Amino acid sequence: MQRRSQTAVLAAASLLLAAGCSSGGAQPQGGVSSAPAKNRGTAASPGATPSSTAPPAKGSVKVTGTLATGLKSPWGVAVLPGGDLLVASRDTGKIVRVAAHGGKITELGSVPGVEPGGEGGLLGIAVSSTFGADHQVYAYFTTASDNRIARMIYDEKRPQGNQLGAPDTIFKGIPKGQIHNGGRIAFGPDKMLYAGTGETGDTGLAQDKQSLGGKILRMTPDGEPAHGNPEADSVVYDYGHRNVQGLAWDDDKRLWASEFGQNTWDELNVIEPGKNYGWPKVEGKAKSRAAGAGFMDPVEVWRTADASPSGIAYAKGSIWMASLRGERLWRIALNGTKPVAAPQAFLKGTYGRLRTVVAADDGALWLVTSNTDGRGTPHKGDDRILRLQVS
Repeated sequence: MQRRSQTAVLAAASLLLAAGCSSGGAQPQGGVSSAPAKNRGTAASPGATPSSTAPPAKGSVKVTGTLATGLKSPWGVAVLPGGDLLVASRDTGKIVRVAAHGGKITELGSVPGVEPGGEGGLLGIAVSSTFGADHQVYAYFTTASDNRIARMIYDEKRPQGNQLGAPDTIFKGIPKGQIHNGGRIAFGPDKMLYAGTGETGDTGLAQDKQSLGGKILRMTPDGEPAHGNPEADSVVYDYGHRNVQGLAWDDDKRLWASEFGQNTWDELNVIEPGKNYGWPKVEGKAKSRAAGAGFMDPVEVWRTADASPSGIAYAKGSIWMASLRGERLWRIALNGTKPVAAPQAFLKGTYGRLRTVVAADDGALWLVTSNTDGRGTPHKGDDRILRLQVS
């Protein structure tokens, strides 16, 4: 099958993103007991229809257990049928499986071609929408020349550390840099693959529709432009982003994305195909009134010291957003695309930097810390996966 590849301007970044160090590392008591978590695959559909029942303005978070400890630079997380987690290590290039019950860690193997450096390395992972039939695991990673997406067959019957087949590159040519490599990938309810990219510190790439940097991409599982994209021959789904870090869909199949701001505002956006989210011409809200107009305003914004957002998940009528520099978990309760109340912060400083949050089938969350990424202060047991009961 013919694969589609695209090229883009590769820009070297000159400024490292500021990030705070973690504080605290207290562990909750007790083990993890829960129903198996399933992959909550859902896909993009724009619109602002209010939900039939909005969540309460105030929610809650309770840490009910620690699933795993001792993870090194964890980044992407994918949920297997049955609930176990696949976790990618940014700096080692390895993928491990973490049992949802008991937390047993099994190494699948390393992804060939990963070249870690700065914010690059093995980033997002996803399992195919037809995993039961094809056993395909997808990975977004940095190489010597670009960021790309490859898929591998996972055979758990093979020896530990040798369970990944040879990578099949489905898409390449995404710009790479020391910063702003994007990296989050996920399958939507339309069974298409979405990828968030960054502009590598070269801000002009975000507004350049011919570049793959500073975009959300939408493609078939084979890496071809998906039917219904704004341009039929392009995987570009929207543009004007600085560094997309989180992707999630709500119950009405709307796509949400989190991204780093620069010095002022981090953002949570609801994504519509073909729209321009403003970077670098404008940051934060009031984009529609900025020079040039036509930009999409974010649904919520945060000061960069309070967020620097990474992964997001949807559960209990709210978007949950993990924060790196902010060292907290944000809850954004929604009625359609409108916040019910001001965002709530939980776990502030308790577990340090927070990288990824994943929804479980029973409404609980898996939360992954990020203190061994070179910007945090690791404590005993870092990095870890926590189980959260939320409302």
